[in-house]
Amino acid sequence: MKQMEVLIVGAGPTGLALALWLTKQGIKIRIIDKSSGPGETSRAMAVQARTLEFYRQLDLADAVVNAGYKTPAMNMWARGKRQVQIELADAGEKISPYPFVLVFPQDRHERLLVERLGVLGIEVERQTKLLSFEDKGDHVSALLRLPDGQEESCTAAYLAGCDGARSPIRHEIGAGFEGGTYKQLFYVADVVASGVNPASEAHVAFDKSDFVLVMPYGEVQQYRLIGTVRGERAEHPETLSFEDVGQDAIRGLNVTVDKVNWFSTYRVHHRVTDKFRRGRVFLLGDAAHVHSPAGGQGMNTGILDAINLAWKLAAVIKGQAPNSLLDSYAVERQTFARKLVETTDKLFTFATAEGSFAEFVRTHIAPTFISVAYLSENVREYMFRIVSQTTLSYDDSPLSEGKAGSVQGGDRLPWAPVAGSDNYALLTAIGWQVHVYGEAQADLSSWCQDKGIPLHVFSWQPNHKKAGLAQNAAYLLRPDTYVGIADPQGSAAALDKYLLDRGINLKV
Repeated sequence: MKQMEVLIVGAGPTGLALALWLTKQGIKIRIIDKSSGPGETSRAMAVQARTLEFYRQLDLADAVVNAGYKTPAMNMWARGKRQVQIELADAGEKISPYPFVLVFPQDRHERLLVERLGVLGIEVERQTKLLSFEDKGDHVSALLRLPDGQEESCTAAYLAGCDGARSPIRHEIGAGFEGGTYKQLFYVADVVASGVNPASEAHVAFDKSDFVLVMPYGEVQQYRLIGTVRGERAEHPETLSFEDVGQDAIRGLNVTVDKVNWFSTYRVHHRVTDKFRRGRVFLLGDAAHVHSPAGGQGMNTGILDAINLAWKLAAVIKGQAPNSLLDSYAVERQTFARKLVETTDKLFTFATAEGSFAEFVRTHIAPTFISVAYLSENVREYMFRIVSQTTLSYDDSPLSEGKAGSVQGGDRLPWAPVAGSDNYALLTAIGWQVHVYGEAQADLSSWCQDKGIPLHVFSWQPNHKKAGLAQNAAYLLRPDTYVGIADPQGSAAALDKYLLDRGINLKV
């Protein structure tokens, strides 16, 4: 019987990210997927700035940026005329080292993650299906069907369900999945097209109740189109082809589709599970939450689920933290998922609402409002923070404590570039670390040395104050780079009590 520490079911971006982060921390994993290979038809297009910040921990960020496409602008069209052009190139230049909107289609993204996992000596076991499992209290036993049809038993300390929106694992643990399904049927198509103007920019077009999103991804005249299928045709999606979808919005862009490389349809749901964890079984990604594609959040949210859980699993497996640490995964990620579903639901409802009034607001009022609002630097930064997930914090988590400056426990560490460098250059390791901006107290240095925690002291600069950091304060960063405790006094005793109260012992 094969044994491993974590069995990961599902090799989409969420499962692959979990496998990468766990393997990087020395945890023995096995990752299986019932499919024969990475997906070929995907609607997830954007890799957000927060995901790229985390990818530095795997030395993966540059590879993703180089393989992706930085979208220079988004254009809004209504009734065949361009109403607004929103510049995106450096929208977050004061917020993140990745201030752009990066388009990197999910199918390509998955292949890159699989390749990087292979470099670490881990292969995805394809055409392998989880038939059943049982939480035994001190481990999970599972029965698998292998590619040759044979069955195999295995055990793992933990089971991670990254098995999609229809998750059999979610059903098996009795988790609810409250929410609903939007009535609209959507399509995604990879096409060769001409007439897109400007050809290098993204476009969203509205025409009455029809809309289409056109996304370039770096290949000449190749685009991904996302739009709606309406009327009676939507009742039989299995019979549809690209010729059956609404063409009004596409014609309004003066775009001609010369070739369809592939085409698929899908329904959009908005649901969040009530159990992110049950015993030794966890739900991540679409198995735990699904929502509209508005803002390009889905794939990135699943990856952040994986990063949040990975360091906690590693700490518990290594005996550095109690089992209760794993409860914080559900607390932190479920709260965010619910907020995300609520936000994307509002955007999605606005974009797809039918009726003459909704159409008037979409085609007349919204473009004017957006064009005026986007002239404000504060509005541009706010929009970037929301979409990029850099505003995500875990302020109400049991792992969050204290406040120094405007930064409190649970916040993302503010990015503070100084003279050609930045405080993020040191976030490449997956582990606890302490940051001090100014001067560190003598006892803090000896405490960090005793605990084996790196201490990074930055010479105080005006940019640090602008970022909201406090001079001489101590910020204990979790392995996922969120602030665990922010202590304005820079006290080693405060940091020591923080770890002690949570049963975390890094010297094990």
